[in-house]
Amino acid sequence: MKSPHKGIKRIVFAGMNSINGLVSTYREEEAFRQEIWLFVVLVPVAFWLGKTVWDIAILLGVWIFVMIVELLNSALETAVDRIGHEYNELSGRAKDQASAAVLLSFVIAIGVWVGFLLERFL
Repeated sequence: MKSPHKGIKRIVFAGMNSINGLVSTYREEEAFRQEIWLFVVLVPVAFWLGKTVWDIAILLGVWIFVMIVELLNSALETAVDRIGHEYNELSGRAKDQASAAVLLSFVIAIGVWVGFLLERFL
């Protein structure tokens, strides 16, 4: 349903909806909670590892990207589960594909971090 709000009020309500999405995903999805806490641990490491502001932005940005993909995966799973909990091949495929997107985002993030670590220590 399209929001009836306009202007600043629409922005405020959209922001509140976004915060609600973050909170509910944190509450309901263990993987997202783990990614949040990993991010918290990695923030000081990024400041130690990065040589420039751009390095730090890249190091933290790839983990934020992982969390974004996890949010989208969780949204898809929630929508599929709302349709029904009985097994359906297409629903299973959709969930597996979304999970694969999370995996690929992790591969990117780990690759970036390994690259920075190698640069730092070699």
